[in-house]
Amino acid sequence: MKVGDITAVIEEFAPLGTQEQWDNAGLCIGSPEDEVHAVMVGFDCTPSLVREAAGRGADMIVTHHPLIFGGLRRIDPRDPVGEAVMLAVRSGIAVYAAHTNADKAPGGVNTLMAERLGLVEPEPLDESGLGWIGMLPAPMGGRDFCLMVKERFSLRSLRCSAPVEEVFRVATSCGAGSSFASQAFEEGADAFVTADVSYHRFFVPRGHMILDIGHWESEVDIVAKFVSLLRKKMPTFAVYTATQDNNNPIYYY
Repeated sequence: MKVGDITAVIEEFAPLGTQEQWDNAGLCIGSPEDEVHAVMVGFDCTPSLVREAAGRGADMIVTHHPLIFGGLRRIDPRDPVGEAVMLAVRSGIAVYAAHTNADKAPGGVNTLMAERLGLVEPEPLDESGLGWIGMLPAPMGGRDFCLMVKERFSLRSLRCSAPVEEVFRVATSCGAGSSFASQAFEEGADAFVTADVSYHRFFVPRGHMILDIGHWESEVDIVAKFVSLLRKKMPTFAVYTATQDNNNPIYYY
């Protein structure tokens, strides 16, 4: 098996060419021609995930977030990104990410959010695919909707604007998707579920509400999706789910 065989499976599901212009999805360490004997799948490519991959004999890592995202001016082992890069190179591990292309893919991150919420016939909010919108099976009160969201996403806490009287039409955008709030409300969403919402974004039009469930919480389902895709296409190939770094890096007390 080669790196290119693994990436082909992921990119059939989430074509690399659909990523946002500012993104850095794809292969950031290694060559498509490198031999692969096992793959480790996780959420973020952290030093501990690379160590776990090396310890389990995986010579390729697939994550949602790209290891190298912004400009990398130096590789310093005192920095988590620099340390992960050095560990991967020294261990001969290829590193690949499917990010915004997986967010917008049918069956991708936003679709998985809609499924968790039980939305009926969800569809893209616009042509970007970075937001989705659908209906609840039945209308419910705003406070009950908040409790339902907490339960569906296993949240310890939830940030939201003032609960509205009734929620029926719901929009989602995974990760830092609050820029889609205005569009969601214009399309008739009573509630918009996203993450990384800044203070001023909570001032929403009357009759609408915005909910911040957390970045990790909104996207982590994609790890299991990647594992499922790879195991379905390559049932005899070793595909591991990371145990060390599928945990939220944000702690609540």
